[in-house]
Order: sequence, then C-alpha cells, then structure tokens
Amino acid sequence: MSQTHDAAAFEPPPEAEAFYADSLRLLNESKIPFLLSGTYAVTAYTGIVRPTKDLDVFCKAGDFPKILAYFGQRGYRAEVEDERWIAKVWCDKRFFDVIFAMSNGTAPITDDWFHDNPTIEVYGSEARITPPTELIVSKMFIQDRYRYDGADVAHVILRAHDRIDWAALLRYMEPYWEVLLTHLLNFRFIYPTERDLIPRGLMEELTARLQAQVGLPPARVKVCRGRLFSPRDYVTDITEWGFADVVGKGLEERHEPIA
Repeated sequence: MSQTHDAAAFEPPPEAEAFYADSLRLLNESKIPFLLSGTYAVTAYTGIVRPTKDLDVFCKAGDFPKILAYFGQRGYRAEVEDERWIAKVWCDKRFFDVIFAMSNGTAPITDDWFHDNPTIEVYGSEARITPPTELIVSKMFIQDRYRYDGADVAHVILRAHDRIDWAALLRYMEPYWEVLLTHLLNFRFIYPTERDLIPRGLMEELTARLQAQVGLPPARVKVCRGRLFSPRDYVTDITEWGFADVVGKGLEERHEPIA
C-alpha cells in the first residue's frame, strides 16, 4: 500500500525541510531497514494532520549503530542519548530521533514490526511506516503530566481497526494487559456506537482476567508501575512511600494466602 502525503501539510519549520528531505534520502540509500513513525504514521492511518517538529525513525537495536555510523561518515553528528532506547542524528540545530525500543523498556523494535508496512511519500522520498498494531503499542504508555497519546490510540483503532492484528496486540501487551484493557474501555467510552470494532473475544478475555484478579490478595511486595507511564510523576512513590520501582525491591507486606 502506498500513500502520498504533502510534506507541507506537516508544517515543519522552513529551515528543517531540507534536512528532513536529505535525511530520508540518505536513510533509503543506506539500505538499513527503518520505519517512519509518530505523527507521519498517525496521519497515514487516520487522516489527522498536525504539526510535527522532527522525524521519528524506528529501527532494530542492532541497526541503530549502523544508521549513526552511516550519517557520521557523511558529516552529520551522531549522539546516543540513552543506550536503552534512543539516539539522535544532528545537523546544526536540527535532528531526527533514532528509536529502537520504547522508553520504558516494554517493547523493543524487532523483525515483527517490519511486516505489512504501508509506504508513504514525504519530502520527496518514500518511507515505510509502523504497522497499526505496533503503532498502538508504541503509544499506550505515553501518558504523563505533559503528554498523553490515548487519543492517537483511539483514532488508530477507529480508522484502522481492520488492519490491527488483535492477537499480536495482546501478545505484545501480555504483561501489561490492564493497560490494554484501559485503552479499550477508553475507546468504548469515546465511541459507544463503535464498540463492536473491538473483537468481542478480546474484551471477554480481558474482563475475565479482571474478574479473576478481583478476588486475589495484594502482592507481598509493594510495587508502583507508574514510572512505566511517567518517569517524573511517580518519583515520590519510590523515594518516599516505600514502593518498588519496575525493578528492585520495595517494602514487603504480609497477606494471608487464599484458602
């Protein structure tokens, strides 16, 4: 599937357009597998156009050093911002992100992301975009005081539900099924007449899990998973209130086992 989107519709700063165009041209010339994600992918699936300040280039962890080296050999400045998930390629004050995992570590970008990829044309180059299933995964945990991508999740479900691999989505979110359920309930609330777009079997599975969980006692170790959503907004829970972070030990509480 190939789609054409006018790059001007994204309204980048005028001085950035040449950088974006050159970057996409070089990425294609490199032959290193990459995907364009973020605003460009959301627009391709939903038709919603909004300004964007940069490019989100997704790749596998093993390929991000190759991209940095390729651009470095051509006079660009490469920077590994965080070895766990993101690097940047700079030209003066302009940059694009090279992302190889979600910032909270929940989803590395793997070969599974490189399937059924629509192609869009932007800034004179063609680029494959993130599939709708993986695009949703990339946005489910972005919810803090300054940014919430739940609307993107809802809009992609609404406009691209027939292209979502729902079984794969559940596999991606297996350890975080409550987050998936929250977004699906959010969708059902926003679009009450479109509830059937979500497979009934998926809702039944998730609500059965919730019902089974209701009868369980709390875990022995107090855990706060809030920092999967926002590293900033849940610091007090870890530093002062005795909760374990996503890794590490917190205070242990004793509960009687189920009879």
